[in-house]
Amino acid sequence: MSTTPEHDQRIAVMTFSSVYPHYVTKVEKKGRSQEELHEVIEWLTGFNDQAIQDLIDKKATFQEFFAEAKLHPNAELITGSICGYKIQDIQTPLTKQVRYLDKLVDELAKGKKMEKILR
Repeated sequence: MSTTPEHDQRIAVMTFSSVYPHYVTKVEKKGRSQEELHEVIEWLTGFNDQAIQDLIDKKATFQEFFAEAKLHPNAELITGSICGYKIQDIQTPLTKQVRYLDKLVDELAKGKKMEKILR
């Protein structure tokens, strides 16, 4: 299943700060912590707590967020479906990166062990 240019553009201009509270709620509702969420974000992007807060404060779009990120070399090992799309089949790099993050948050919320999430 291929993403549409409209879908990719919508993701590019979405702000990280608009999605971040949903990530926190999702993981905390399942008994995980904000610290664990930050560990997952840092593993994928290289952003520490302060960098995450700076990106939230400046209302960085996902395009800006991932332009500044240093994606983990093992990010390509993140596979599976998210929001009806198979991550490995997504062609647009930015959309794929956002879905990597979504998948890691899902795995954290589902109780997967951190060693498995951080491939």
